[in-house]
Amino acid sequence: MSQNPLETAFPPTDTSLLGAAHVKAYVESDGEVGYIWNGVTILLLTTTGRSSGEPRTIPIIFTEYHGSYVIIASSGGAPMHPKWYLNILAEPHVKLQVKAETFDAVARTADSPEREAIWREAVKNWPKYDLYQSRTTRQIPVVVIDRKP
Repeated sequence: MSQNPLETAFPPTDTSLLGAAHVKAYVESDGEVGYIWNGVTILLLTTTGRSSGEPRTIPIIFTEYHGSYVIIASSGGAPMHPKWYLNILAEPHVKLQVKAETFDAVARTADSPEREAIWREAVKNWPKYDLYQSRTTRQIPVVVIDRKP
């Protein structure tokens, strides 16, 4: 069986700042630490746990697109959607932190043809999204987030 050529096309990702440590550093520094990660911009997404009702915060790559924040539910190409995305499906009202600014927002899943246009922009920002899509049969959701008026 031949190896997926996309698997070797990218340099390794620096994983020295991940998960809870990334969130902590970002919050404590108002984004001075953690806003730029592996050359891309990161925001903090807080969703409401669909079972627990508790807030759940993650750092995630974002792309700005026509005044909206776009995040990709790739989970590295895992076969299942990430938990944060399932939380958004259950409760689309979220909180974002972008650098020092924190605000309420509303998330939605982009449908075709908007999804494909946004995907192309997101891949320009983080080319590994194409690799992640190649690892799974599910269509990776594109999530558009807008500030709550």
